[in-house]
Amino acid sequence: MPLITSTYKPSFLFKSAHINTMYKTLFYNNSNQYKRTRITTPDNDFLDLDFSKVGSETLVIASHGLEGSSTSKYIVSLVNYLNSQKIDVLALNFRGCSGEDNNNIHSYNSGKTDDLNTVINYILENYTYKNIFLVGYSMGGNITLKYLGEQANLPSEIKGAITISVPTDLEGSSNALSHWQNKIYIQRFLISLIKKGLAKHQKFPNSILNPTAIKNSKNFIDFDNAVTAPLFGFKNAHDYWTKCSSKQFLPAINVPTLLINALDDTFLSESCFPFKEASENKNLYFETPTYGGHVGFNTHVGKKDTLWSENRVLEFINHLIS
Repeated sequence: MPLITSTYKPSFLFKSAHINTMYKTLFYNNSNQYKRTRITTPDNDFLDLDFSKVGSETLVIASHGLEGSSTSKYIVSLVNYLNSQKIDVLALNFRGCSGEDNNNIHSYNSGKTDDLNTVINYILENYTYKNIFLVGYSMGGNITLKYLGEQANLPSEIKGAITISVPTDLEGSSNALSHWQNKIYIQRFLISLIKKGLAKHQKFPNSILNPTAIKNSKNFIDFDNAVTAPLFGFKNAHDYWTKCSSKQFLPAINVPTLLINALDDTFLSESCFPFKEASENKNLYFETPTYGGHVGFNTHVGKKDTLWSENRVLEFINHLIS
């Protein structure tokens, strides 16, 4: 599918990738009164699903990024905007991200698609939505793309997907995040991840987790070697990244899917931009705005047209429904 020429044209302020990345987190103050439903997973764990319904026949299932949740500002912004356009939203909290630790020693990882599949099956069994769309941000986008590529026969209710700021090559993204310019971001991730990793060791003291290795994690390769790989049965961080990167699954996607990655996204390496895969798959629409940062895409301070990516999600949904 040919590349899409992006309409994203920010003001001068938001031509800074870092300002764009941080702005919504710091200054978006809206909230949402979700109605929570807890469902049981096949391995006797639980997932917390936060619904915001307006009586629509269309549902968006939104997946957050690493260490995010349904309360992440970009998720709340999307939910509120889609609700204003008469679309229901389910904000998925990955295991351990809803404010309560999950039951099992493992929680989530960037390629763990079975929980998304569990949620979709729950919706199909308990609701009568005519149209279901998947929206994923960053890690949630990688999970979404991988899920779509894994499923040879998707339910007919799933009409398409939109993914934003996706590290389609996990190793490349990990290397990019190790650069000095991303130090503030990776430190923020690691503070949360290390805290959770140590809590898991305390909860499961006889497990294979090594608390010293967890405490000494300075980057993603350290943490994934200490926690993710052993808990999910990967040989090491490289094995995990190789098997869970969504890029290799893109050729098999068979529903209309929009991927938006900003060219100035400091979280992404050059390998995270799947130009070749998009050009060879008629179902994969690839949009690469010059600016946008990581899950940013703000336009102007103090004006109403700050929701470019949210509106882009709506445009793609409406295009497919019509």
